Amino acid sequence: MALKKILYVILDGLGDDPLGALGGKTPLEAARTPHLDSLAARGKNGYVVTVGEGIAPESDIAVFSVFGYDPREHHSGRGPIEAVGAGIEMNDGDLAYRVNFATVEKDGDGWVILDRRVGRSLTSNEAYDLAGEVQKKVTIGKGSFKFKATVGHRGVLVLRSEEGPLSAEVENSDPAYGREGSLGVAKETFDDHAVRVTPVAGHEDDDAAKRAAELTNEWLAKAFEVLSASEVNRTREAKGQMAGNFVLTRDGGDHVPKLESFKSKFGPEMGCFVEMPVELGIARLMGMGVVKAPTGIPAEQQYEEWAELTLESIDDYDGLYVHIKGPDVPAHDGDHQGKIKSIEAIDRIYFGGVLSQLDLSDVIVAVTADHSTSCARKAHTDGPVPLLIAGGNVPSDGVDVYSESASRHGSLGYLKGTEIMPNLISAAKG
Repeated sequence: MALKKILYVILDGLGDDPLGALGGKTPLEAARTPHLDSLAARGKNGYVVTVGEGIAPESDIAVFSVFGYDPREHHSGRGPIEAVGAGIEMNDGDLAYRVNFATVEKDGDGWVILDRRVGRSLTSNEAYDLAGEVQKKVTIGKGSFKFKATVGHRGVLVLRSEEGPLSAEVENSDPAYGREGSLGVAKETFDDHAVRVTPVAGHEDDDAAKRAAELTNEWLAKAFEVLSASEVNRTREAKGQMAGNFVLTRDGGDHVPKLESFKSKFGPEMGCFVEMPVELGIARLMGMGVVKAPTGIPAEQQYEEWAELTLESIDDYDGLYVHIKGPDVPAHDGDHQGKIKSIEAIDRIYFGGVLSQLDLSDVIVAVTADHSTSCARKAHTDGPVPLLIAGGNVPSDGVDVYSESASRHGSLGYLKGTEIMPNLISAAKG
């Protein structure tokens, strides 16, 4: 039996906490979302803890999970996935980090963090120029590196040692993220100082971990000196903007994970268009086709073009994975009105454009989130996210609103992230 087409949309950081300013509603519940509500009313609903109770996941492990790959078994750290997404070659024994440009002040032998993301005002072009200066001017003893800016304040760093392999069993210099094995976990509270990198507990005598810590600390200090003297940052400061004068490292990995392809594991041949290197890296590792999609343009224009691209591309694959960053960004800034505006724009422009022309009798649409991002806490949380599966022969379960609270009354009930995909494939077979 032929599978129906699949459209799987992940809305980054969609879930949230109820807010007093919204009368006890979440931003999703306060937003006007007629198109998402129509899908919820047509199909089945449920609520999902994407990685696990008590784990506030980063996007990488959450996306692994909602695609049916248990990150505890398959993940090797976010750094290698970002490297794959950014097109950086990485070998076993190299050490790859996801990084942020940040704003710091020197504090004795360390640095106090003024802003972990340079006030979110660093442009991608400025970041490219800063990374280029560091790549050109920094040298590290008995090692080499590749440093690449990606989107805004984000980037990837890959370190190599001439003395032997490097181990990922080292602490993050970014205090906002902890580690549980290879899994990166967001912290709700943390110290405002950059962490001096050391081997994690139990690996203090591991030569590969000691090499990794020493090389990372050397690189961080030398990069700070170059960035502090950069003309890019002097120009920013003259405009009253924060300087991107430091690089925070996190979620190191010392090898690229080898995954069974999504087609082999579940059946459909998937294509994708995504915004961030981490999602692109995951899609590539799962063997998905990559659809070239516009990014870095005004959000409403992007949603319109992505809707058109969805309709154009869905016939080229058995299904499409679409990952929209929008809601996550204002939530990190505590901006609940911005999050509502983002959700409403996605509903009106993206889903409105797609649903006006998509024949739902032949397509299964699933919508969920990779994690909750709390406006009140300005951080990822382990809060459940809503899931809807509609189209084809999926019957209505009587839920007529797409939201965190309404999803708890749906027939899909409570699911783990890894349980979404079997439900979605079952619906596509129906």
